[in-house]
Amino acid sequence: MDVASVLELFDRQLRRESAPSDPAVRIERDARTVLWIDEGGWSAVLWSDLDEASADETIARVADRLRALGGEAEWKLYGHDRPADLPRRLEAAGLEPGEQEAVLVAEIAALDLDAAPPEGVELRVVADAGDVAAFVEAAERGFDGESHEGVGRMLLRALEREPPTDVGVVALAGGTPVGASRISFDAGSDFAGLWGGATVPEWRGRGLYRATVALRGRLARERGYRYLQVDALPTSRPILERLGFVQLTTTTPYTPRRV
Repeated sequence: MDVASVLELFDRQLRRESAPSDPAVRIERDARTVLWIDEGGWSAVLWSDLDEASADETIARVADRLRALGGEAEWKLYGHDRPADLPRRLEAAGLEPGEQEAVLVAEIAALDLDAAPPEGVELRVVADAGDVAAFVEAAERGFDGESHEGVGRMLLRALEREPPTDVGVVALAGGTPVGASRISFDAGSDFAGLWGGATVPEWRGRGLYRATVALRGRLARERGYRYLQVDALPTSRPILERLGFVQLTTTTPYTPRRV
């Protein structure tokens, strides 16, 4: 993989020219920033083009905008963003860094997508409200009680479109939800995004996450996508790299400081 050219494509398609397919999401775009807004859901600065002269004024304006939004809001900083001291400037504007993730990409044609789930587990593509409820239950158990109601609402909205632009996968063991993951299909992009990957504690280490990557990869291949993209935490990064994913850059969420 030519990492530099894929990173350039990633920046253009998923950041600078990002176009949401969810009607609940809107984009505020100007010459310096692209802000993705889902009121009551997840909102983020996806792209910025700043220099030392323009950075502080733009950051102050956008930081105030993030503080005013409902739900989760962040400045999604990428490791190659400029100026070089952008992390310091974001913190000076009252935004706090979260955990850094590795941005990993794989070419779908080069992946082995045959991995099966552990014995006794069924992987189901979310198709109705009952599946969404099971997805949310598994995700909240797998992520230590973190609320996934907003993701559930997004998946319900996606089911109203054909084909859905966000697809959930729920893992069931004896009818009990034990894992949840999803994939996003951005119109006009070569990249399908893998998100989530929650597994309840008693089912970890058995190959469930790898099986969900394979299933979501097959879904992306069926739709003609070229790449899979993941923002990977240290827990999932080694699994993905063994599968053939390559790091493009890093990403770190900067969120408004809590008073």
